[in-house]
Amino acid sequence: MSMIQSSRFLKNALALDAAACAGTGLLLAFGAGALAAPFGFPAEFLRGAGLMLLPCAALLAFLASRETLPRLAVHAVIGVNLIWIVDSLAILLLGWFQPTGLGIAFVLGQAAAVAVVTELELIGLKRSAHCEPGGLMA
Repeated sequence: MSMIQSSRFLKNALALDAAACAGTGLLLAFGAGALAAPFGFPAEFLRGAGLMLLPCAALLAFLASRETLPRLAVHAVIGVNLIWIVDSLAILLLGWFQPTGLGIAFVLGQAAAVAVVTELELIGLKRSAHCEPGGLMA
């Protein structure tokens, strides 16, 4: 398994991703009822999205705390973020819901934020050193 020595930049990007997931997850999980009408999404949908983000936040925080990581784990984080962005756009374009202007702005805003964090993670990955088995840097 290919391992990397996490750069400070990558650790910070993963920590930012964890914080954003936790904040958005808590907002949606516990505020779903209040946000449903202003956003134009069913409360169950918002709550489900929020509850899905909370374990992701915990995993991202764990990854951010590690000195070495499997390269595949970082690629998986980046891949999941890209899927989140595509799904966010699909929600708006495929007509599954009838979001309000505020709901559209929220979806686009959080998708843009995920795109920025994903780019930061890519930069952090490029700045991370490859490790040989046993934790030695190559």
